[in-house]
Amino acid sequence: MSFLGVEHSLSARRWVGPSADVERATEVLVQQAGLPRAVCQVLARRGVPAMEAPGFLEPKLKELLPDPRAMKDMETAATRFLTAVRLKQRIAIFADYDVDGGSSAALLLTWLRQMGLQATLYVPDRIDEGYGPNVPAMQELAAAHDLIICVDCGTLSHEPIAAAKGADVIVLDHHLGGETLPDCVAVVNPNRQDESGDLGYFCAAAVVFLMLVEAGRQLREAGAKGPDLIAMLDLVALATVADVAPLIGANRALVRQGLKVMAQRQRPGLVALSDVARMDSAPNSYHLGFMLGPRVNAGGRIGQADLGARLLSTDSTHEAEALSQRLDELNTERRDIENAVRAAAMEQAEERGLDAPLVWAAGEGWHPGVVGIVASRLKETANRPAIVIGLDGDEGKGSGRSVTGVDLGASIQRLAAEGLLVKGGGHKMAAGLTVMRDQLEPAMERLSELLAKQGAGQTGPADLKLEGTLMPGAATVDLIEQIEKAGPFGASAPAPRYAFPDLQVRFAKRVGDSHLKLSLSDGVGAGLDAIAFGAFDGPMGERLTNHGGARFHFAGRLEVNTWGGRQTVQLRLEDAAEAI
Repeated sequence: MSFLGVEHSLSARRWVGPSADVERATEVLVQQAGLPRAVCQVLARRGVPAMEAPGFLEPKLKELLPDPRAMKDMETAATRFLTAVRLKQRIAIFADYDVDGGSSAALLLTWLRQMGLQATLYVPDRIDEGYGPNVPAMQELAAAHDLIICVDCGTLSHEPIAAAKGADVIVLDHHLGGETLPDCVAVVNPNRQDESGDLGYFCAAAVVFLMLVEAGRQLREAGAKGPDLIAMLDLVALATVADVAPLIGANRALVRQGLKVMAQRQRPGLVALSDVARMDSAPNSYHLGFMLGPRVNAGGRIGQADLGARLLSTDSTHEAEALSQRLDELNTERRDIENAVRAAAMEQAEERGLDAPLVWAAGEGWHPGVVGIVASRLKETANRPAIVIGLDGDEGKGSGRSVTGVDLGASIQRLAAEGLLVKGGGHKMAAGLTVMRDQLEPAMERLSELLAKQGAGQTGPADLKLEGTLMPGAATVDLIEQIEKAGPFGASAPAPRYAFPDLQVRFAKRVGDSHLKLSLSDGVGAGLDAIAFGAFDGPMGERLTNHGGARFHFAGRLEVNTWGGRQTVQLRLEDAAEAI
């Protein structure tokens, strides 16, 4: 049964409220845990019983962080790493060009610097070299180094790692492994096929952090001391959120503690980037995912690939400010490129149809640095796995995003094994691929078949799940602070979304290209400000602007807007429906 009777909202979605079971669990939590109802609603939806509520609201690393040795090859990797440190060997770090790769590299560079060692950073160019280790780069690094550590990449890089003659190689990764592993000292990856998968929710930076925890343990056993790892959790938090790792288990504690560390403003790179992004309040997961993450990623997407890792690892305020400014400029440029590709991809996908198991688009010269973001937009629009490919010559490089319950990475790997792709890999929710132009159509047709077998394409637009209703007068800063106690919010732990029923549009103004600023009223004195990003990308922007005095139900997430030291409540509007 739909919530507030909304079967078809302005974004064509059905609204769904909490189930009877969740409602009952909420009441039990209110009575037994003595917590505010808003917090109890979140806990009930997460399935947290009253006796576990205190631990959930205050996640502690010492209770949730697994023993690093639970992962295969971990002890071996840490031992070889410490041998290189003790002997002052030449160490190279080969990192992926995204936030997770940059944060992983920064963790190692920072740790080594505090131990008196400088390591070489190598980040491949997205266009010229592509993802992961390649033979020329590994040969070059091996000729000048004793140990190469591949972070956020390397699990499927058999040939490039074999080419690193004369150097030892350690892989610290989280991408899906194949049937065999590369021949090297250690492959630490919770998503190896011979792992249980219990820790498969970790991003690469969390894997690197656990390796440093193990290294610290080995140092203590030898009577020595390593750097303060807690002070490095800001990097783990950034990577976890930006890489859309699920905020469950130990990830909740890593992000919660990492945000506290970040708030202390001790890392020059993150301080400078926060200032450039005009962050004027204590950091939260939204800031990491939508303000800091995209800027760190901008270098790898359309600029110099190592800018993000350099920013996150520098101890120079001057260098941090210069790098942040450059990344901010690149992020603006990235948005312009993305908008052009998104418009073309959306038009092509709509012509092909948005109701198939796979939504895809391919275009001449589409920038490889933005195809992943555009794929994410297509996925959100169609509620189906999406692939976007940039064609250049005989080849196309693409990126994909999936929906919950459909393992895209495994299907991409299957496609590569069947010879329809040059290469491909990833994890459940995201994947990358390279395909020959003449294989594009058959590859996408086969991928659609594989995804259909997992249930892709069997649903319409995603239901909008709501915690319940609120009136504007109840939306206070205090309420939002109470709700935040049940965080952090992000992947697999969405922030609560509320419906505000039967409100008038008092004021509506278009902001930028596609956003809408609103002032809402209940008609009896209470009001609420709202912002709807991308409202004019669909019908919502025009309908709410030209409302003709109609009343609407509004749905979205509450946030605190800080301006000039003053805090106000704002609704981040996601959907609306006419009140009948």
